Amino acid sequence: MTDPEEGEEEPRHEGHDGSTRSQPMRAFVLHPDIRTDRSRRLPEHRLAEAVALAAALPEMEILGSEVVRLPRAQPGLLFGSGKVDELKQKFAALDVGLVLVDGPVSPVQQRNLEKEWGVKLLDRTGLILEIFADRARTREGVLQVELAALSYQRTRLVRAWTHLERQRGGFGFVGGPGETQIEADRRAIDEQVIRIKRQLEKVVKTRELHRASRRKVPFPIVALVGYTNAGKSTLFNRATGAEVLAKDMLFATLDPTMRGVTLPSGRKIILSDTVGFISDLPTQLVAAFRATLEEVLEADLILHVRDISHPETAEQAADVADILQSLGVKGAVPQFEVWNKLDLVEASAREALVAQAARSDTIFALSALTGEGLPQLLDAVSATFDEERTERVLTLGFAEGRRRAWLHDKGVVTAEEQTEDGYRISVRWTARQEKRYRDL
Repeated sequence: MTDPEEGEEEPRHEGHDGSTRSQPMRAFVLHPDIRTDRSRRLPEHRLAEAVALAAALPEMEILGSEVVRLPRAQPGLLFGSGKVDELKQKFAALDVGLVLVDGPVSPVQQRNLEKEWGVKLLDRTGLILEIFADRARTREGVLQVELAALSYQRTRLVRAWTHLERQRGGFGFVGGPGETQIEADRRAIDEQVIRIKRQLEKVVKTRELHRASRRKVPFPIVALVGYTNAGKSTLFNRATGAEVLAKDMLFATLDPTMRGVTLPSGRKIILSDTVGFISDLPTQLVAAFRATLEEVLEADLILHVRDISHPETAEQAADVADILQSLGVKGAVPQFEVWNKLDLVEASAREALVAQAARSDTIFALSALTGEGLPQLLDAVSATFDEERTERVLTLGFAEGRRRAWLHDKGVVTAEEQTEDGYRISVRWTARQEKRYRDL
């Protein structure tokens, strides 16, 4: 990896990949609100999340942020020429060195905008990859991030960086290290991908051996999943007494952690803390981290942790559900919803949430930070594994959609096939669930 041009005397520090970076990096965040794109999120909330993502990187100084409303994306510059000129003046006045665009940016758009603005530019995928690269600690995590970064780089080899003073490469996208990206071609990247995949295969085999060992141990596995910064690690620490990094920061923890826990009832379980999800999670990361996320598929119970104080908690929950579905998590794995961060909710709203959760046997309102509501959750987790389950085959007509939806919602369906008259559904449930079903 080459050094920056001679004569530069900027303060620098070591990056995650051994490269050097200027400090701090002066950044500006843009969220393109494109009218033709439909999103379940408000653009202001999307921008706030992008700013939080940027702040999750070390040595990052956020100078400002803006929602840019567009009737449509321009193929060459993404934004209209007038807006490009306006932003150019703003960036020059603020001495911006890095622009973060919260959305997809094509290689051509990135090259043209960098040339127009004289800055480095990072899209949402590149930013998330950068965060993951900074946070990965285990051998598997580092390899997975490198694989995802190479897949991302392979699509962006059409760029030319001669207009920038500093050379770029590797996957330290922010800091401009080295010659790798300038000189790499697709064949070189493909060779690296093959090498990393071989290394990952060995790691994955080791993980599968660990899974096989756990299957022989009669302790059920409980997996924590949820949107990033929903409080999974805080809940994990509270339940296990561990000291996993838990900060008010997106992707504070990346590598999965597992601990044995003895519940108040005396029952022993294995609790698994997984990487947080996020909307528009880069496809390269979903593919690279599939081996890690497949820990969820091995779970006997899934705890979906939600930040109930967040203004878009419902939208975040929908994003998590989409990712779980893409991973192949079926309704046969029972799920509890954990409405976390009650301590951040106003008193009147908190009472309503607690009352609503009390009426359900699969929703638990609590604060992992203070411990409020945690005993009820742990008791329910214990009861889930204590209750005897029986298998039944049910025949439902097409008109019985409410009953069918209830079965899927409770996670008791193990198989289903459609017949001429309706549905033939195999279920595995407790006596309590069967009684509730009969009372519908």
